[in-house]
Amino acid sequence: MDETLPAGETVRTDDGVRLWAARAADGPDEPVVLCHGGPGLWDTLEEVAALLGDRPVFRWDQRGCGRSQRSGPYSTGRSVADLDAVRRHFGLDRMALLGHSWGAQLALSYALAGPGRVSALIYVSGTGIDDESAWHPPYREALRRRLGEHRRRWEELRDRRGGLSEAEDRELAILQWSVDFTDHEHALEHAEAMATPWFGVNHECNATINAETRRSLAVGGMRVRCAALDIPVLIVDGEADIRPRRAVDSLESALPDVTRTTLAGAGHLPWTEDPAGFGAAARAFLAGRRV
Repeated sequence: MDETLPAGETVRTDDGVRLWAARAADGPDEPVVLCHGGPGLWDTLEEVAALLGDRPVFRWDQRGCGRSQRSGPYSTGRSVADLDAVRRHFGLDRMALLGHSWGAQLALSYALAGPGRVSALIYVSGTGIDDESAWHPPYREALRRRLGEHRRRWEELRDRRGGLSEAEDRELAILQWSVDFTDHEHALEHAEAMATPWFGVNHECNATINAETRRSLAVGGMRVRCAALDIPVLIVDGEADIRPRRAVDSLESALPDVTRTTLAGAGHLPWTEDPAGFGAAARAFLAGRRV
């Protein structure tokens, strides 16, 4: 990151909520805005920004999360409007979007709502457009298996979630995030890094948006909308993500201009375990080439 650029800026949404955002680089290439996962978490994509080359990259903490104001309401539509506030704040006419996990769904939702403002979309480790039953049951089973010796402690903390101390809430997050890495020897270390600094999970935001997403995907209709999305899309999967990658097949088949890259040996945060492969795929796609 260019040391002369501000570490963070305040974005005002149309309903007056303050969002934290940051920019890196100031080159002539088309800008990229990153959308972090969650919902209810904060930006953990600084490493991703560094892998995108010299192009301008913008990161932000979603409403109620991280360094942004702890204020609702929480919904996909509200998150889409907040993302547009980030775009306007930085004076971007058009931008590429890169979203990770829940952020991939947010980026897709924004592109569907305003395709004229989005030049390209990188959809990383999302869970597709089918009903949650397409991926969540096998994910929960795999999560418990991969927790291994930490499963009992994870279950104890999970069952007391409403009454955890801040330290216990952080411990629960680290244990759960550790399953997202295939390198078992360093999984807790990677999860610890994600939790540092610790801003606290916004559980209200998480529960509210997840419930809304379940309802909307159960109704259907996303395939028709995605079929009309006339922008290039790159889907990036970690081959060893415990969320079954087949859940994304229907999204891939619906999109008219799509490329899919699967990174061997990588989990839910593929840039951590294969930074070279992830960076090469993203840069080539953003440069207008196929990978």
